[in-house]
Amino acid sequence: MTLVRLNKYLSEQGIASRREADKLIAAGLVKVNGKVMTEMGTKVDKEVDKVEVDEEQVKKYKKLVYIALNKPKGYVCSTKPTREDPDIVTDLVDVGERIYPVGRLDKETSGLLLLTNDGTLVNQIIHPSSESEKEYEVTFHKPIPEGALDKLRAGVKLAGESTLPTKVKKVGPAKIHIILKEGKNRQVRRICQKVGYPVNTLKRIRIKNLYLGELPIGRWWNLTESEVKGLKS
Repeated sequence: MTLVRLNKYLSEQGIASRREADKLIAAGLVKVNGKVMTEMGTKVDKEVDKVEVDEEQVKKYKKLVYIALNKPKGYVCSTKPTREDPDIVTDLVDVGERIYPVGRLDKETSGLLLLTNDGTLVNQIIHPSSESEKEYEVTFHKPIPEGALDKLRAGVKLAGESTLPTKVKKVGPAKIHIILKEGKNRQVRRICQKVGYPVNTLKRIRIKNLYLGELPIGRWWNLTESEVKGLKS
């Protein structure tokens, strides 16, 4: 018997991150052996129990998949389309395995996005304790002065909490590269707005050791073994 928490099992099987799995469980969309489960601490025998999500049986994947995508604007980081957001990032990738995005880029943000079915890697990257570096290219509607950049570097208060200090490099009169080690919701846009310089365009160009490079919009590649090792280190 191999018992694991239900949210961990769903993460390991490439269904969703643990946080998203908890939401599926709370919504009554997960069944174990035909019975709806809503308890967060539910455990399952991953070798025996039949698990279903939204009436579809969870099948154990045979292959770990790691994809880097240059996400276009207008696409949402989800595995299910809605009437409001019909364009989802998983529609851009066809690998024969069920994968999901690691973290999120908002609808109007483009750039580097990881997709995988490796729940362990997801937690290593998005858990707050990991402080994984993520680098963004930001443009503004007008030139941004050093005073505003210094405020970004020092950390900005959002909802009463200070963000971590950031690395900021000016690469043009109205363009910067900014490196974060945390992932608050729409953080780059919010901190730039806070110092008086709303974002014009936003693109993620790096996650840890992985760079977007010259990958065209909407295209993707399978990560190499060394790239995966770098993300896990």
